[in-house]
Amino acid sequence: MDIVEIFSRNGFIFLALLTPLVFVHELGHFLVARWCGVRVEVFSIGFGRELFGFTDKHGTRWKFSLLPLGGYVRMFGQAPNELEGGEKPVDMSSEDRAVSFMHKSVGRRAAIVAAGPAANFIFAIVVLTALYWGFGKQSTSPLIDEISPGSAAEETGLLPGDKIVALNDRRITTFEEIAEFIQLNLDQPLRITVERNGAEQTMTATPKIIVQKDIMGRDTRVARLGVISKHGGPKVQLGPLEAAQAAVSYTYNQTVNMLQGLWQMVSGVRPASEIGGVLRIATVSGAVAGIGLYELTLWAVMLSLNLGLINLFPVPMLDGGHLAYYAVEATRGRPLSEGAQEWGLKIGLAMVLSLMLFATWNDLVYLKVVDFFHGLFT
Repeated sequence: MDIVEIFSRNGFIFLALLTPLVFVHELGHFLVARWCGVRVEVFSIGFGRELFGFTDKHGTRWKFSLLPLGGYVRMFGQAPNELEGGEKPVDMSSEDRAVSFMHKSVGRRAAIVAAGPAANFIFAIVVLTALYWGFGKQSTSPLIDEISPGSAAEETGLLPGDKIVALNDRRITTFEEIAEFIQLNLDQPLRITVERNGAEQTMTATPKIIVQKDIMGRDTRVARLGVISKHGGPKVQLGPLEAAQAAVSYTYNQTVNMLQGLWQMVSGVRPASEIGGVLRIATVSGAVAGIGLYELTLWAVMLSLNLGLINLFPVPMLDGGHLAYYAVEATRGRPLSEGAQEWGLKIGLAMVLSLMLFATWNDLVYLKVVDFFHGLFT
């Protein structure tokens, strides 16, 4: 895949997925801010110069801006220069104080900030519920039909006819969950609980690592237990309540998996090269779009969960960083000084920019763009 293709077809698909997710995130902030009586001045999709927009009857400017990777909601009384010393609000009329963000209680401010990530999680659950209800949920019984010769499963003593019911004491209901769980526990021994002849028994196996091509044709390390199901993966039609329950369960499990994967990168279990940025996400988005609408919808759900979860990290500049500030304020009875908050924002900005640069470099290596340019000049 060449560079032009990455930035054209895949870029368009990525923006078509990202823009609604950003809108949902910012709409969460907007709705709760309005509910709390805060005046919202700007609702922007994108950053930089305004391309087009309109002003509603409440005075909010809704607009699309030049740089589409993100968005923001600007509320009256939110800007740092509207505070004196970080603790004493600038004098305002009683009307302005009533609609000022910083004049709201710490609980209301926290609710407004948390509403953005929460909206992404709610959106994921709603979309999944509609998907499972309307099109069914991919579901294959965790029943083993075959054991690969020489595999970890064979060495452990797993047999055809065994039904895997738990991995590391986490209950398993589908074969798809087995593959996902194993991949998240690279190089780690697993406690496998199986149902055999009506009774449960537990054994330990360490999946073997192999190198195979990923969705983009790149070599990647994957874990293989060596169990095979021949039943395929039919989509099971769910009723509205069942679909909602399955959507909540999927959202919870994926969030736990993302946190586990992140911790594995931090602790060195997984290589930091797995951290991807915009280029890789755009490329995978294009590849998933080529598989089908069902798979693309699941990918959009994953992006929404990622957007919500990342924004909850306690890093200044992110929603989680603001929530951390409000937690401190609630504990000590007053906000941190302006100087402390400014230093926190500087550190947060440096962390975010460093991560973006690192992820972009990983993307360039992953997509072999580095090799492309190296070949031009050697």
